Amino acid sequence: MSNVFEPLLEAEEAASMLRMHIKTLQRMARNGIVPCYRIGKGWYFRASELDSWLRSSVKSGSQLRCVN
Repeated sequence: MSNVFEPLLEAEEAASMLRMHIKTLQRMARNGIVPCYRIGKGWYFRASELDSWLRSSVKSGSQLRCVN
């Protein structure tokens, strides 16, 4: 684990990074699906944790669906 400080992303930034609607990301945060931090009334995210979560979800096939 690195000792380098990683800034937190606000929900809008994280949703943009994941290319999803902010309300979808906030709902996933409330339901404990995505790694996040609740500070006051806001949801915050670390890019590295979102990357790990996304990679593990793709490997396991959980929470991610592709609609054709």
